[in-house]
Amino acid sequence: MRLASGSTALLLLSVLLHHSASTANAGSLDSDSAALAEFRLAADRSGALASWNLSTTPSPCGGSGIPAWRGVTCGGGRVTRLVLEGLGLSGADALRPLAALDALRVLSLKGNALSGAVPDLSPLLGLKLLFLSRNALSGEIPPSLGALYRLYRLDLSSNNLSGAVPPDLSRLDRLLTLRLDSNRLTGGVDRIALPRLQDFNVSNNLLSGKIPVAMSAFPAAAFGGNAGLCGTPLPPCVETNASSTCPPAAAMAASSPSSKPSESKGKMSRGAVAAIVAADFAVVGLVAGLLFCYFWPRLSGRRSDRRHREGEKIVYSSSPYGATGAVAAAGGGGGTFERGKMVFLEEPGGGGRRFELEELLRASAEMLGKGGCGTAYKAVLDDGSVVAVKRLRDAAPGSASAGSKKEFEHHMAVLGRLRHPNVVPLNAYYYARDEKLLVYEFMPNGSLFSLLHGNRGPGRTPLHWVARMHIAAGAARGLAFIHHASRRGGSGSPKLAHGNVKSTNILIDRSGEARLADCGLAQLSGSSSSSAGYRAPEAPPSRPWASQKGDVYAFGVVLLELLTGRLPGGEAAEELPRWVQSVVREEWTSEVFDLELMKDKGIEEEMVAMLQLALSCAAAEPGQRPKVAHVVRMIDEVRAASCGGASSPSRESSMDESSAVSDSPAVSEGGAVSQ
Repeated sequence: MRLASGSTALLLLSVLLHHSASTANAGSLDSDSAALAEFRLAADRSGALASWNLSTTPSPCGGSGIPAWRGVTCGGGRVTRLVLEGLGLSGADALRPLAALDALRVLSLKGNALSGAVPDLSPLLGLKLLFLSRNALSGEIPPSLGALYRLYRLDLSSNNLSGAVPPDLSRLDRLLTLRLDSNRLTGGVDRIALPRLQDFNVSNNLLSGKIPVAMSAFPAAAFGGNAGLCGTPLPPCVETNASSTCPPAAAMAASSPSSKPSESKGKMSRGAVAAIVAADFAVVGLVAGLLFCYFWPRLSGRRSDRRHREGEKIVYSSSPYGATGAVAAAGGGGGTFERGKMVFLEEPGGGGRRFELEELLRASAEMLGKGGCGTAYKAVLDDGSVVAVKRLRDAAPGSASAGSKKEFEHHMAVLGRLRHPNVVPLNAYYYARDEKLLVYEFMPNGSLFSLLHGNRGPGRTPLHWVARMHIAAGAARGLAFIHHASRRGGSGSPKLAHGNVKSTNILIDRSGEARLADCGLAQLSGSSSSSAGYRAPEAPPSRPWASQKGDVYAFGVVLLELLTGRLPGGEAAEELPRWVQSVVREEWTSEVFDLELMKDKGIEEEMVAMLQLALSCAAAEPGQRPKVAHVVRMIDEVRAASCGGASSPSRESSMDESSAVSDSPAVSEGGAVSQ
């Protein structure tokens, strides 16, 4: 083997360093140097790594004007990136020493001639990018790769790998890229379940079986070149007598005329043929009759249901007009009913659309969703105008809704005065003994929840950083207005709280502004209004409750939701604030941020500042939470810093995963109808 200059010193020092690393504590720069030296001895036959010379450059990280070793990047006194692409590196089992680089975040050796098996890389728990494509690696894909739970990109394409795709890869729930194409892999792909996968390719292998529905959204090119694969997006599978699947081409070949016996031993008489044909027709007719008798009642019922849905109205538990009114009672039966009226709450001089209850009952309606306070509908009135109607659920004893009509009307009057660009206005209400309706302005562009969590998969348009900050600022201003609205009533006025701040109650209006919905309905609900994941620790679990400190806690959870892209309460049984705190304590702060934010360069300081603000809002102790006015000022300061430095070329990303996500188009402020 031909070594570059200084090879004797390199070999001697590598042996000494390897020995010292085995006796010293693991995870040091010395152990990194020893691992790199061993890798060079095994892989560099052409002298491409001549700069890896311990006699001239004692540290792979360089220093004091001395450049780092070729392809090596360090951070925190450890080797964190190793990028050696297209350098002609070769040798069997050369990758094994790299498993000692336990601080490595990025490993890219594509375009070389490395051979042998892929080693156990499970010690590299911080690894985020692994590129080993276009080499000569052989053997099976090691199941131990499933332990690299922080991995975003995995590319093993264009090698000589064989065997089945290990189901252990399904543990990589952060994986965005999985490329295994151009190998000799066998078996199926039905056990790969990766929810965030965006770039997937297993083409040109020896795979077989049916493509699972969860992977059918990827293009046909991702599966091509596998004669045994079938199902969307490839041609459909054909069920054989053995209940197996195969592509149509194989099935056609198996049943083609060339495969039938060359000669029949006898001919069938015409009478026998006629009898067989008649029997076939009889059987077909009998089967058709049975199917008709079985399915016709169901089809008729479905058409009836469809006609009912097309003319759907808002159905109430009791109609103020009795059984002969515009809408029959849904179980209320006959009896007497209290006649109510629509009360409009527009400010003086407002020219809002007014209508009677009869017109609202005639409106075609679409149910938007059900929540703790009631059921929401989108209603289209006779003239085509659209409103949102919330039908309140049965009230809890002691709540404003269960109290007197005077108490309810007073509460509605307070809510009707809340007019702000970041609050959904309550325009009208209807009160009867058994029916309470609230009429709001309709928000056409969906909710923050749908923008953040809707369609998390291929083809999704991510919500970028500027849009998230714009929504956060708008929601904070709306909440600050609500908290300060009670001051206008004098010192004796009770403090007003929203009571149910969450991402589904942050709606987007026609101009793209965020607006808080369902304000003040906590006192009208039949149970604790705050949703799981947003409920402050001090909140009682089973009765109506609202406080300004509780609002701040819930808003802190919303900020964490914006930063992490995770559902509150959706991470096993652990609350989102506690999960974020546990990750930050382990000094993996960058791990908490949503992968979709990684394409926005130069925003790390702003994200960290927002993370600190969110955690202070979501403090367990109410007294440690800031006032909402302070929250508004902090968000404005972060936004100003973000806008002021976004175009500065000197602000480079310090996150390893910044290269893990490719650029995507900006998000549209439009979205699905809010729930």
